[in-house]
Amino acid sequence: MAEVTAAMVKDLRERSGAGMMDCKKALAETGGDIEASIDWLRAKGLASAGKKAGRTAAEGLVGVATAGTKGVVVEVNSETDFVAKNEQFQAFVRDVTKLALDAGDNVEALLSAKMPSGKTVQEALTENIATIGENQNLRRAKALSVGQGAVVSYVHNAAAPGMGKIGVLVALEGDAPADKIEALGKQLAMHIAAAAPLALTGDGIDPAIIEREAAIAKEKAADKIAGKPPEVVEKIVKGPVDKFRKENALLSQAFVIDGKTPVGDVVASEAKAAGGSIAIKDFVRFQLGEGIEKQQSDFAAEVAATAGVKKSEPVA
Repeated sequence: MAEVTAAMVKDLRERSGAGMMDCKKALAETGGDIEASIDWLRAKGLASAGKKAGRTAAEGLVGVATAGTKGVVVEVNSETDFVAKNEQFQAFVRDVTKLALDAGDNVEALLSAKMPSGKTVQEALTENIATIGENQNLRRAKALSVGQGAVVSYVHNAAAPGMGKIGVLVALEGDAPADKIEALGKQLAMHIAAAAPLALTGDGIDPAIIEREAAIAKEKAADKIAGKPPEVVEKIVKGPVDKFRKENALLSQAFVIDGKTPVGDVVASEAKAAGGSIAIKDFVRFQLGEGIEKQQSDFAAEVAATAGVKKSEPVA
């Protein structure tokens, strides 16, 4: 069984919001697996689903750019937050994001595209690493477009115009007046930044995520479903899973502005008031560093290692 360290307990507490002893027990039960420990805590009702994705693990910037019916969002990572404030790094992110509007969101193709300086994106990135003195990475990009309507953007925690910690695009298809689509799009993009939907509709959520939620629901209802036939178990589990779908699908989420109206109803109402059609075709939300684990350094261990002793031994 893996050793449960204080650093592991601290990490799990921050990511789950659960108590120290509960985190320690969860880690012991799962052999030190952080992700499995979060599920274990959730199954016991000791952690919330939202906490898991609440921490980002990489620095840098998310950039967004739009041009009428198209838009793109790009993530460029760095080792520290200091680089995100660097003018050279910000200029690189700005140029790459604008370039992606025409070059597309394939990262490999984007790295080969020419910057305003005449250098390729890869060459400019390599030069940045050399001059700034910190590793950087063009991690991902995503483009959206519509035939008629607009792609609207929003940046949360902006470090400079068009770039920050969270970047959102929402693609609105329709023939309603441009100013009405733009205004609604801005509100929807802000909602997406805050509510972090997983898909446009419940059916669009990744089946692996739904399967995981079903497993957690079964664990929570273990006493109720013991010895029950499969069809009964399915009914008991369906409620929590359906609730999860509703809360994580954009069209069925409660609009953050009033806290109660489903987003789908808000869009329909705005379209009617504008005297035209408006429909959400797609959306994308990039949060800086999501899905990347950041290596945590143990300062005491580093000092001990430098002194040539084990952490448990006193440093003279």
